[in-house]
Amino acid sequence: MTTYLFKEPLLFLAPLAGYTDSPFRQICKQWGAEVLISEMVSADGIIRDSDKTLQYAYFEEFERPFGIQIFGNDPLIMAKAASTLLPLKPDFIDLNMGCPVKKVIRRGAGSALMQTPSLAVKIVKEVKNALQDCLPLSVKFRSGWDMQNLNFLDFGILMQDSGADFLCLHPRTSRQMFSGISNWEHIKILKQNVSIPVIGNGDIKTPEDALTMLRETNCDGLMIGRGALGKPWLFSQCRELLKGGTYKPVTRQDILNTIILHIDKALQYKQEYIAVRELRAQLCFYTKGILGGPELRNKINHTDSIAELKEIILKGFPL
Repeated sequence: MTTYLFKEPLLFLAPLAGYTDSPFRQICKQWGAEVLISEMVSADGIIRDSDKTLQYAYFEEFERPFGIQIFGNDPLIMAKAASTLLPLKPDFIDLNMGCPVKKVIRRGAGSALMQTPSLAVKIVKEVKNALQDCLPLSVKFRSGWDMQNLNFLDFGILMQDSGADFLCLHPRTSRQMFSGISNWEHIKILKQNVSIPVIGNGDIKTPEDALTMLRETNCDGLMIGRGALGKPWLFSQCRELLKGGTYKPVTRQDILNTIILHIDKALQYKQEYIAVRELRAQLCFYTKGILGGPELRNKINHTDSIAELKEIILKGFPL
């Protein structure tokens, strides 16, 4: 059922709350991202406040193959949420068992489920049953709760045996959050011990990182998250390197065109004052490492107008 996703090691855009909305996903797709996933969506929210919550699950046909990621800690609510999403016709459902954010793990969701594998098993089984073989099911998780509790292998095998069609491992612990270096050896070990596809995630910041992870782990797909913020062209560069052994550097014109397109797409989906506020964080990533970046970021963070935002960008990126 998942074969079409893994004819070759595909490049996935990781779900990042607050960042991977449809405008950014579409930008990444145009720059070569091959599989997209929604921001994480609350299963409880889908059931209790569906209209407000479902906005995070909507996607355009252009974004396919597309997965919707849900999180929660109640097997029946997770299953009901998954079945509620079926009419949207995503290409797969992804279960978040790796988020380390406090407000998520306090609810026993996200990476907290790695401390309660029996509950995680129930969730996978209930969701799998609710999907009725209509859609593939994936599970995203971490190496463990902390360095003293690295249970990714046992956990991954349990997820497979409970019905997951493919897995994604971010090889940091929950306690590490996003600090330190992800241990790609964990991806390799998991891949060697399960029979379903494994996606590797964590610290792919350059095309060379993607090639190295693929060679070191033999994973079935590569997932890029924070490395793509402000650098959506990373996907096309990774694909060029994987296929041809080299890649083209991005030009200043490419960067400017991408930023303006990002602004325009955001305005298609959101009211101006909301679009500007949400774009601030996104656009600041594009300015990292450029001459005059700090001053440019300060201006970006103090405007409430799309027109002014574009003017700031055009002046800040002289060709």
